[in-house]
Amino acid sequence: MTAKRIFDLCLAVPAACLLLVPVAMVALAVRLTSPGPALYWSDRVGRNNRIFRMPKFRSMRIGTPAVATHLLSSPQSYLTPIGSFLRRSSLDELPQLWSILTGEMSFVGPRPALFNQNDLIAMRTNAGVHELTPGLTGWAQINGRDELPIPQKVALDTEYLRRRSLGFDCRILWLTFLKVASRDGVSH
Repeated sequence: MTAKRIFDLCLAVPAACLLLVPVAMVALAVRLTSPGPALYWSDRVGRNNRIFRMPKFRSMRIGTPAVATHLLSSPQSYLTPIGSFLRRSSLDELPQLWSILTGEMSFVGPRPALFNQNDLIAMRTNAGVHELTPGLTGWAQINGRDELPIPQKVALDTEYLRRRSLGFDCRILWLTFLKVASRDGVSH
């Protein structure tokens, strides 16, 4: 087991215990405000381009096309009544603790691409980024999040590949906390 995996488990286990009640409350709120399940399981690209199922709290209505939000013609029209709040607060990301506990994800790494984001997958593969375990947050997320064009995301993911260390991961986690607290760069 690597130091990074031990670090992830040392954070994820207590976080999962601490967040059990808030997670249950968000799940209930999702179920009460829109028809369908509380969780949305998205096919994502993991380490070495292996597809895995990543959970998120459902912020979009059932039947929304499985594409990146910015590719929807009118993303607001697909949001559930509390979807915008879940995204602004990043509460929709909480179920990804499961993916960290199972080892499909890490706290820090490149965000997992959707299975159909072929341009992003190809560019990451060419840069060697596909060898990394995807993260809940990453260097690209704190440097622009949803606003970054794909080549810039890949450049930042490649920089993370070169600079990765537990110290750098801690810095990224701290900066992520600050970004989430200020709601900076969040897609509504």
